[in-house]
Amino acid sequence: MCGTWLEQFPYKELFIELGCGKGRFTVETAKMFPEALLVGLEKVDNVAVIALERAAQENVQNVRYIIDLADDLQEFFADGEVSRIYLNFSDPWPSHRHAKRRLTARSFLESYKKVLRAGGEIHMKTDNLPLFEYSLTEFESAGFEIIHVTRNLHEHGPSGVMTDYEIKFHEQGIPINMCIVKV
Repeated sequence: MCGTWLEQFPYKELFIELGCGKGRFTVETAKMFPEALLVGLEKVDNVAVIALERAAQENVQNVRYIIDLADDLQEFFADGEVSRIYLNFSDPWPSHRHAKRRLTARSFLESYKKVLRAGGEIHMKTDNLPLFEYSLTEFESAGFEIIHVTRNLHEHGPSGVMTDYEIKFHEQGIPINMCIVKV
């Protein structure tokens, strides 16, 4: 499908979610953006099956799933093919020696820059403040323009599509950090 997603499917934009989990966010976002194709990447196959079943149960047609890691997005997507990348509650890999595994580490950001179209965006949400601060620094260092930042997304009530984790954290009163950056 690399380079042909929007030729094969009748949509205007391609969004991807890295680490889509059980698919709540992917499916609900697909409903909000019926003109976009959403592709969820998930490394755990039985979790991806749950996401696929969720999309089928809700009869959402503009969702596809890939069971794989986000290590080499260019295997799946051509340069400039993607309009938006969602990074929701990624593993923070808190140990300094594991920083290169974070989905906002420089090697990942360089990969995202290749598949994103000019003006393409990354939307990131996390409950982990150290990961968030690290990510903001990495985004700037990698040449992304930070266009929105909040450290308490739901301060005045639920805002936007929430993931399963996000609902749980919100109910516990844990602040959600969110940023939008663009190429």
